[in-house]
Amino acid sequence: MNVIIIEDEKPAARRLSRLLAELDVTVSTMLHSVEESIIWFNENKHPDLIFLDIQLSDGLSFEIFDQVEVKSAIIFTTAYDEYALQAFKLNSIDYLLKPLDDEELEVAVKKYRDMASSKTQLSVDFEDIKRLLVNPIEREYKKRFTVKVGQHIKIINADEIECFYSENKGTYAATSDGRNYLLDISLENLESELEPKNFFRVSRKFYVNVNFIKDIVSYTNSRLKIVLNKYSESEIIVSREKVKDFKLWLE
Repeated sequence: MNVIIIEDEKPAARRLSRLLAELDVTVSTMLHSVEESIIWFNENKHPDLIFLDIQLSDGLSFEIFDQVEVKSAIIFTTAYDEYALQAFKLNSIDYLLKPLDDEELEVAVKKYRDMASSKTQLSVDFEDIKRLLVNPIEREYKKRFTVKVGQHIKIINADEIECFYSENKGTYAATSDGRNYLLDISLENLESELEPKNFFRVSRKFYVNVNFIKDIVSYTNSRLKIVLNKYSESEIIVSREKVKDFKLWLE
């Protein structure tokens, strides 16, 4: 299997390469920009499989295929989950959300191997995906949550929640009045419920609401620390893999 990675963050590319090596997948090439990728594709035999980041330092990776006819299978790696769900399902393409999860990567590789062995061909409509990136399909997001407090059911509006976090296998909502409520839902299942303009998953443990960010401070290992108005149970750290996308989201 001839595999390449197109990812502008070199540490992320190296980590993905290491994870793939554990699955007996050897990465032959790592590319880091649209320009570099176009040159490489014009001078080399195209690979069997590409791990492709959507947002590269010099543009969207789709620009590569405006100039290169790709016949490789593609697994997208992206932090833009609000786009991914719809865009990739329409095209029957696999995708991985950052930071990459070992088990999800293994499932994606197995899916590719199964498709390769059955000689299934994927039709990739890059124009369709680009349209969805620019004009994502409008949908209704969850505006309120219910939680059980003793014998009572309390209604919490989404715009009152500073952050969602996981702790001891539970998922909690921290509200603007300084309270924490246990929810009957996982962080993963919250993914499709939250308004992406307001909420961002900064790490495996936290979703934060932009409207309650009090301060953002540089932290060790090129990470960021977020300070919210009320929540102070534990430090909220933007994982290194998420920093770039978090900054884009803030804008």
